[in-house]
Amino acid sequence: MLKIVIDTDVMVAAFESPTGASRRLLVEVINDKATILLSTSLLLEYEDVLTRPKTLARSGLDASEVIAVLDELALHCTPVAFDYRWRPAAKDADDDLVLETAINGTADVIATFNTADMVAGATRFGIPVERPAAVLRRMER
Repeated sequence: MLKIVIDTDVMVAAFESPTGASRRLLVEVINDKATILLSTSLLLEYEDVLTRPKTLARSGLDASEVIAVLDELALHCTPVAFDYRWRPAAKDADDDLVLETAINGTADVIATFNTADMVAGATRFGIPVERPAAVLRRMER
């Protein structure tokens, strides 16, 4: 099964667009078609960003609904502990958390819209960086 780390921008898109590739990717994870790798710090980042008032307004959800989805994702995840910190590794320091989760969890791919900033650090560790639609195609192979 494909082991995926999902960047926060993809999570936001999944909550805001019911028909997009990001939402389909989350549904595939919940349906056990792929494994999401989660560190505690990455899950907390998801919660922080997804429960911000502007994000909630765009998604049409309230914070308790967001937390319920994150709880469901946590049930389907492979937990990742950081054995080693790889900072700075990404072009953008905000991406280091995603990259560290991918490295320590031996991810098969990172799903992000921020490929330009993420690819430099991930390539160094042999982890492909792809947009959600490409990850979905990879899963169909």
